[in-house]
Amino acid sequence: MLIQKKNKIHGSDITSEKNYLNRRAFLKTSALVLGTTAINASPLRVFEESGRLSYQALKASKNKKYSTVEKKNSWRDITGYNNFYEFGTSKEDPAEYAGSLKPRPWKVKIDGLCNKPGEYDVDDLIKNNQLEERVYRLRCVEAWSMVIPWVGIPLRTIIKKCEPTTKARYVRFETLMDPGQMPGQRRGILDWPYVEGLRMDEALNPLTLLSVGLYGRVLPNQNGAPIRLVVPWKYGFKSIKSIVRISFVEKEPLNSWQALAPNEYGFFANVNPNVDHPRWSQGHERRLGEFFKRETLMFNGYAEEVAGMYANLDLKRRF
Repeated sequence: MLIQKKNKIHGSDITSEKNYLNRRAFLKTSALVLGTTAINASPLRVFEESGRLSYQALKASKNKKYSTVEKKNSWRDITGYNNFYEFGTSKEDPAEYAGSLKPRPWKVKIDGLCNKPGEYDVDDLIKNNQLEERVYRLRCVEAWSMVIPWVGIPLRTIIKKCEPTTKARYVRFETLMDPGQMPGQRRGILDWPYVEGLRMDEALNPLTLLSVGLYGRVLPNQNGAPIRLVVPWKYGFKSIKSIVRISFVEKEPLNSWQALAPNEYGFFANVNPNVDHPRWSQGHERRLGEFFKRETLMFNGYAEEVAGMYANLDLKRRF
C-alpha cells in the first residue's frame, strides 16, 4: 500500500521492488523463525529439520476449475516480497521480522449475527474440511502481481456451518493485535488491529478462500499464518492475514485502509483497470519476475465468476 499521512510514512519506505529477490533477507527469516514451534497434534506444523526450517506438507486436492494455468511465481518470490505492515513497511520486512509471530496455539472467534458462534482452534476449524490447492492471480493495488498456488478451504464452508441470520449482510475480519509478536503495530501507520470486510454474497462466492498454506506446505508467517483470506478478484489488501475474528454484521465494515484514505481505498477494491488510483494508473501491472508490464484484466481475470454481483453497482464511484 502506498500512502502518505502526517509524515508517518514515505513511498520509498514501502516499495523497494529492486530488493524483492534479496536472498539475505530470506535466509535471515529462516534463522529468526527456527524457534517457532507448534502443537504436535497440529496438521499445520512448522519445525526444524536437520538445522533448516521446514514447512509440513499439506494434503490437498488440486481444484483445476478455479485455477489459472499461468506460470506460478517461485516460493522465494511469494515469501520474500509482500505487504504485511504489522511487521514493517518494506516489502522485505515481513520475511525478515515475522519470526516473532507464534502461529500456535491460535484461536479464531466467530460471532455476530449467527446461530452458531464460538471460539475455535484453527486446527479444529479446518480439520473436517477437504483442503484444496487453487492457483490464483494476485494483483496488488500498487500495480504489481503474482501467481500463487494457495492451499485452503472455501470460506462459504465455514459460513454455512455458522448459520448467519437474515440480518447478516456483511462479514467482518480482524487480524491479531499483539505488538509483541507484530512489531509494526508499535507504529501508528494504521489504527490497529487491521480490519477488512466483504459483502455476504462476496464471502459466499466459490472463489473466496481461507488459506492455510501455499505451494503444498503450511503457510509461512510472513504470508499470514496460520490462516488468511484470499479474494482473487480484489486488490491484495482485501485479503487480510493472521485472522483471529470473523463477525457477521448488518452494516458495511469500515476497513483499515478505507478509514485512513477513503479517497484512495474503497470498500469493494475490485481490480478495475478503468479506474486509476489517484496517484498512478491501474491499467497495467508488473508481474514479479517479468521485465515488461502487462495489461490488467477486469476483476483480475475473474469476471465470469464475479461480474454478476456488481451489475447494479457504479464501479467508478464504489471502488
